[in-house]
Amino acid sequence: MEIDFDKTGGLVPVVIQDNQTLEVLMLGYMNHEAYEKTVKENVVTFFSRSKNRLWTKGETSGNFLHVKSIHIDCDQDTILIKVHPKGATCHTGSRSCFNTTYNQNFILELENIIRDRYENPVEGSYVNKLRNKGLNKIAQKVGEEGVETVIAALAETETDLINESSDLVFHLLVLLREKGLSLETIAKNLEGRHTPQPPEGGASQAINSNKN
Repeated sequence: MEIDFDKTGGLVPVVIQDNQTLEVLMLGYMNHEAYEKTVKENVVTFFSRSKNRLWTKGETSGNFLHVKSIHIDCDQDTILIKVHPKGATCHTGSRSCFNTTYNQNFILELENIIRDRYENPVEGSYVNKLRNKGLNKIAQKVGEEGVETVIAALAETETDLINESSDLVFHLLVLLREKGLSLETIAKNLEGRHTPQPPEGGASQAINSNKN
């Protein structure tokens, strides 16, 4: 699908969305040249209306937006780009230019943090200490945290259960990374197992129709 730059005077709005968490990160504008540069380099380049020139996000901060996919809306005058952001997106240092709630997405962000620790080791980080101990120790920690979560559920406070569950999820994420797997892989597997329930009355209607 071709983008209709002429419809909006040569510039089209571009919505930037985190490919993993689906959080909207920022809004910018592109002309045809900025779009072509973005497609060619797989890094988002805007047209800066204030500077009146092409502007690659991250050219000074290093916080580039790596393109994962590009989508054009039905009117062909707005672009949605899903990205993997390197660092904060907003110039204020925030992950997003919008003040949105993020709690529901933090597990996905935590997975990103763990992946970054694997790709860019930081001396003294807990993830790297675990990684250096090897697969057996990581798997053992998941088992230990699983047992502690069960104990907390049966005999301890709600706060204890929340804390132990958090430890369990964290160590499971490390184990998945150690094995080269991701939450996306698990989500797809769960989706494949899921059998949608028929609408209320749907099953009985189907049975009745078979009798006729």
